[in-house]
Amino acid sequence: MMARARMGGEMPESRAPISAGQVAAVVAGNALEFYDLYIYSFFAVYIGRVFFPSKDPAVSLLASLGTYGLGFVMRPIGGWVLGRIGDRAGRKPAMILCFWLTGVALAGVALTPSYGAIGVAAPALVIFFRLLHGFALGGEVGPTTAFLVEAAPPERRGFYGSFQLWTQSLAILLSGIVGVTLSNTLTERQLQDFGWRIAFLLGVSVVPVGLMMRRRLSETLPRARGKTQLMSSRPYKWVAILGLFLLCGPVGQSLLTYMTTYALSTLHMSAKIAFAPSLVTGVCGVSVGLIAGAVSDHIGRKPVMIFSGILLILTIVPAFQLMAHYRNTASLLGGTAVLACLRGICAPVCIVWLAESLPLAVRSRTFALVYSTSVSLFGGTTQYVVTWLTKATGNPIAPAWYWTAGMAVSLAAAVAIRESAPRKLAATAVASPELTEA
Repeated sequence: MMARARMGGEMPESRAPISAGQVAAVVAGNALEFYDLYIYSFFAVYIGRVFFPSKDPAVSLLASLGTYGLGFVMRPIGGWVLGRIGDRAGRKPAMILCFWLTGVALAGVALTPSYGAIGVAAPALVIFFRLLHGFALGGEVGPTTAFLVEAAPPERRGFYGSFQLWTQSLAILLSGIVGVTLSNTLTERQLQDFGWRIAFLLGVSVVPVGLMMRRRLSETLPRARGKTQLMSSRPYKWVAILGLFLLCGPVGQSLLTYMTTYALSTLHMSAKIAFAPSLVTGVCGVSVGLIAGAVSDHIGRKPVMIFSGILLILTIVPAFQLMAHYRNTASLLGGTAVLACLRGICAPVCIVWLAESLPLAVRSRTFALVYSTSVSLFGGTTQYVVTWLTKATGNPIAPAWYWTAGMAVSLAAAVAIRESAPRKLAATAVASPELTEA
């Protein structure tokens, strides 16, 4: 038990087992938050033409991706503000508020007139709604991840906590289905004129159902524990610092969602093919994420992170070389599938480690702040940076080297952390009782 406390966590209170309905409420809300993010990314080329018209297509795309990146600036702010609500008022009210804000941001972008209709007010409104979405998304990850870890049985935290990243993969899959359907139904001109708006409005239609589901959630934050709980916990600054670097891996998520833009603007493939990597990324993430979390419950978080991290570092550059050399459907989808599977194994376990290693009293806001800051620094600028690097160097492999550097930092952090899986800690305590008495 003392070994467990050294990681900053607490012994769980007895409560009813987490239900399928509770998981569904978190999944539905979290998926919508990230659906908004990925839909914008997938349709960035068309959004750029509508709100940031330019004679140079690259300039229009960079302006669109720059707006996408601005949303990440607000994530740490939203993480701190909304995460504190999650720690003080409870996980449930924070999640409901985040969902409301996301619905407004989705509808706002979808209904904003084009630059040709209202001039500079159009890009100004889009920027505002992307900032609002970044604020909401930054606050979403803290309360939802805290809820999943706290509601789960201790020996199954890896499995239930992995739903956080699993829902992101689900969002990629759903947005990919929407993108592929629209790109195969509408013409290029129709995609630019109204096709991307349909994708956003489909997300808005889910908001009432998601709100109803979240209102039925039970609360996992015990009342009147705050300061006493925090004072009895081990200092957690090093957990937060290591978590910041551990989550450099989200650079890969940004690049995986960038594959549609990469295929369109760098590999010059048709829209019907370019949207397919989003489907592959979503399917791979949904397929392996929960399995990785469950495996980490048995063998520990560190082995899973380290093994998958090493494989990713060895695979990223060859995969991009394959795609850039052949520039066909098989190489694009094959390379994406390998990278998505490896990333889908590594990332959920990183999330679980950070959440269960933080004290309960500050878990929501600290997790949200660390996650949002890491993603903002290493992920939010990724699509803009790799687009600029590719244009400046003329090298289509530039994104691969950027991701490899981010994974190297993440792997170093994985080596440095302490194990947090309850089963692994219990096994270590039995094998070496003197460690628990230290």
